This record gives sequence, structure tokens and C-alpha cells, in this order.
Amino acid sequence: MTTVLIFGAGIAGPALANLLTRSGFRVTVVERAEALRTGGYPVDVRGPAVEALRRTGVLADATGAHVDLRRITFLDAGGEPFAEIDPLAMTGGTGGRDIEVPRGTLTALLHASTGTGVDYRFGESITALDDRGDDVRVTFASGAEEVFDLVVGADGLHSAVRRLAFGDEAPFLRPLGLCFAGFTVPTPDGMVREARMQNAPGRIAAIYTPDDSGLSHGFLVTAAEGPLATARSSTPEIVAAVRAAFAGTGGVVPDLLTALDRAEDVYADSVCQVRMADWSRGRVALVGDAAFGPSFPTGQGTSLALVGACVLAGELATRDDHAEAFAAYREVMREYVDLNHGLADDGAARLVPRTEEALEARNAALTTMGEGDLAPEQNRAINSLALPDYDRPARV
Repeated sequence: MTTVLIFGAGIAGPALANLLTRSGFRVTVVERAEALRTGGYPVDVRGPAVEALRRTGVLADATGAHVDLRRITFLDAGGEPFAEIDPLAMTGGTGGRDIEVPRGTLTALLHASTGTGVDYRFGESITALDDRGDDVRVTFASGAEEVFDLVVGADGLHSAVRRLAFGDEAPFLRPLGLCFAGFTVPTPDGMVREARMQNAPGRIAAIYTPDDSGLSHGFLVTAAEGPLATARSSTPEIVAAVRAAFAGTGGVVPDLLTALDRAEDVYADSVCQVRMADWSRGRVALVGDAAFGPSFPTGQGTSLALVGACVLAGELATRDDHAEAFAAYREVMREYVDLNHGLADDGAARLVPRTEEALEARNAALTTMGEGDLAPEQNRAINSLALPDYDRPARV
């Protein structure tokens, strides 16, 4: 039986584990966190990712948890609304098919779907990989060593597996010139299933309320240059830069800064894409953000992760040679990934116009946006791949 080690129990990791075990692989999932991460903001599942989720068997439950975002309201510098739009006008999604689900809910559903067929190990990480040609010897932080037929990194933007197999992350990160802090905030009065966004040149403050729980998601995003544009996640420098960028700003910002001071779940990072010519080396492969993270301005990170997991599992299940499977995985995914990567610059420009003139032009476009103005380029990229129909014979 082919043994596979997956590092990362977010979305791509459990989805890949689900699909591989259905095809007879023996899968181990290692996660550095002490337990499954069940928090996080809602994520979008669009285009072929909906079919990928169906193949894992959790689409019905995920659809039942769909967040029906009603509107996005844009605020002026004083916090007063000037434009209200349908969320699909920003995302390019397809109403009635695509879904938005709390990240923690989706992670929990995918984790539960693997049942007892997957060996999950939390509070562990990988410190060394030795690809010996016929297998991979893995050294864990605990000091243990084990041998697997294949290793897959599903461990996010700052992937440890990518670093061990491909080297330093710097050549693979394309900075978009932004950094952000995300955190939980008390829900403002009257908000439910909506988002409010307030811009200044090079900055955006946002509150997103997916339900009536009394808690919302706050985001503060600002332009970043130099080392800050590729700073590692949750660094104090990023939080300090965000605070400084929004100091003295009115509208919704003072409440967000107060919430930032009190929040215990702040996540801060630079905004980067992962761009690689290949997503495998020897017996080691990458999937999800570790391989081709598109950045949050595209809104496609979760969809690429699900589609990538589905394609990688399908190719491994239907080919006898892992090298052929990895090559086919790249071939199937390449155009889809490239098209979705291409959404980042436009998405960042719409979310965070850098100059007063660009901001005025964006705001003017928002006030005239109609039903026919759904994002055509986003929609084309989202739907640019038809998932192959993989026949998955059981592996022994």
C-alpha cells in the first residue's frame, strides 16, 4: 500500500487525505498546531472547487453552512455609506452554485470526512526530508524518524515542506505591496451578513459580519514596501505598520483599532502570491497555498486548494508512477492557476487604490455599478478548468 505523509491540516491537507484514502492510499497528516484550527473568516468555494468538494462527500453539509452575504457597503472617509453592491459584482462568482462557508466549518467537515482512515498527528512538525529515490525519510521535531513513499506539503504560504525540498521561500514569493492584520471584533449594531469597507489611498479598513453571533471579522490593510512587503506572518512589525498607517483616521477605524488592541486572535502577514515553475521535486509535492497561493485579493485561495487536492489525488490514483502523476498534476492545473494568479493585481487595485485619483475613479465606478457589471475576468478565471473524471482503482 502506498504511504503518503501530508503536512498541514487546513483545507488542502484533509481534502487530499480524503480523496487518497478513497483510492486505497495509507495517509498520515501532521499538523504543527496542537488541535484542528476551527476559527477563521468565511471562504469562497467557486467553479470547479464545488465539484471537488462534492467528490469529498461534504458538499451537502458545506452548502448547509453557506453564508448568504447580502451586500457590501462602501464608506467615505467619514464612515458614511456612498455605494452598496451585490457581493457577486466584486467576486465574479455564480449565484445559486458557488458557496461561502466559515473556514473553521469547512476544515472540520473535511477532517471528519476522513473518519478513522487517516492518522492525524497534531502538535508535530517536520525538520528534515531525505528523498532517497525509492522513498522519503522524514525527521520530525519530536526526534522521530519515519519512511513514506510520498510527502506532500499542504502547509500554507510559508511552507516548511517547500523550504526543505526547494530551498528558501524568497524566490517563490511575489509581493503585492500590501500587509494586513485580521482579528475578531464585536459586531456593530445593525450589521448581519454584510461587509463594510472604508478606503483611503493605500489603505482599507473592513468589517465582515457573516452571522448573528455577535462577533465579526476586522481587517486593516495598508501598502507595504521593502522588507515589510515580504515579512513573515504575525510579525510585530506588520501590526505596528498597520497601527501607524491608520492612526488619526475616522469612520469605522477607531473602533477597529480598539478591537485590535484587545484582540487575542490577531493574524498579520504580508500579501504575497506563491509562484513556482513546478510543484514537485522527486517524491515531494506541494498543494494549496504552499504550491500556488493566489493571495486574498483574488478570493480564490480555498478554491485552488480544493481543486489542486482533487487533481493531485486523481492523478496519483490513476497512474502507476508518481513522477508521471506529478507531471500530469502540473499540466492539468497550470493554466487554471496562472489565470487566477492574474486576478491579483486588479483585485488589489480595486480593494486598495494607491492614489487619490485611483480611489476617486474606483468610487465613481462603484456608484454606477449595475446588474450587468459582474466581474467577467474573474468569472472566466474561476471557471477555466473542468475537473477530469478520475477512475480511482484501490491501491494495494
